[in-house]
Amino acid sequence: MHVLHGAVRSYAWGSRTSLAELRGHTVPSEHPEAEIWLGAHPADPAQIGDGPSKQSLLTRIDEDPVRELGADTARTYEGRLPFLLKLLAADEPLSLQAHPSAEQAKEGFAREESRHVPIDSPVRNYRDANHKPELIVALTEFHALAGFRCPRETVEFIDALGVEALSGYRSLLADQPDDAGLRTVFTSWITLPGPALDALLPLVADGLVDYLSTRAQSDGGKFVTEAKTLLELGESYPGDAGVLAAMLLNRVTLSPGQGLYLDAGNLHAYLSGTGVEIMANSDNVLRGGLTPKHVDVPELLRVLDFEPAEVSILDPVSDSAESPVLYSTPAPEFALSRASLDDGQSVKLDGAGPRIVLCTAGRVALDDGDTELVLERGSSVWVSAADPVLAVHARWGAAEVFSATVG
Repeated sequence: MHVLHGAVRSYAWGSRTSLAELRGHTVPSEHPEAEIWLGAHPADPAQIGDGPSKQSLLTRIDEDPVRELGADTARTYEGRLPFLLKLLAADEPLSLQAHPSAEQAKEGFAREESRHVPIDSPVRNYRDANHKPELIVALTEFHALAGFRCPRETVEFIDALGVEALSGYRSLLADQPDDAGLRTVFTSWITLPGPALDALLPLVADGLVDYLSTRAQSDGGKFVTEAKTLLELGESYPGDAGVLAAMLLNRVTLSPGQGLYLDAGNLHAYLSGTGVEIMANSDNVLRGGLTPKHVDVPELLRVLDFEPAEVSILDPVSDSAESPVLYSTPAPEFALSRASLDDGQSVKLDGAGPRIVLCTAGRVALDDGDTELVLERGSSVWVSAADPVLAVHARWGAAEVFSATVG
């Protein structure tokens, strides 16, 4: 096993306190810290080791993929680590976005390659040929928008706002409360001409304020959280059609330890909070608003899944009290488990690598039978397929570790 140094990514929506505090660094940080990439993505691979022996995890895997990944994983994923683990901290909302399926990613990447769109171009949609299913597990209370809400509930929400300018969209959803109706309304809103959008958004904002101040009590405050979220988005992104689109989505709150899995085509936006995120090793994002970045509406519509569904929050499961809990998803590229240990408790991380172990609370000792390494809060290690099975010991009080491996 080797100490792993993640790549810190600074975006405007990141936090100057959360990730710095987690790693024991000076608070506030110089720049907003949004993500720490713990993996071997070519855009920003983590580094392993210290001193003269320090090298990119990507380089180490390239030098001997069978040793680092194991023969089966190396063959299945063409010598690449199939997952990317991240620490994520959002003080402001991320863009409204969706990710392509494997087939869509392969076709889209080939299409943009054939057109010679530079890989780092701001209008590039596909930076690799991989899909990007992802799982976020909350370390703090975590807020998000995810997936299209049942249209009948959105009709009820629009009725509660009492905005006459929304009546035509309301009627359309009421008459066609399915994926086709959602597609029509979403497409109408996301393509509204600037003058029409500038006229509609203030009317919606007035309806939200009126609802919160006068009408919320009459429905038991059913849509208070949704209304507050839309007002906040409108203040952060004035004139952005994504504010209207957010009206169609489920509003989700995760408690620490709960997870949210997002498959291809799921329109979503993380709003605030800190979490551990794992995904297939891809950076493909189709944006739909709440951002100054490139929005390709036709391509977004091509990948979106408009099927309405309730959000399924993942509570992890365990085979026994002595085993880490597992967040079960259908993604073959990754598996994520969490071990919460009391002082003096130990767990064994069953199965061979490749594996990344991340400590998010306390301090633990990692023992592979030959070597012991102390892992501090906010630190991580790389465990290759050739390394022995690890045991984790909490000797300095309660602790928490996440383990990421191939699904």
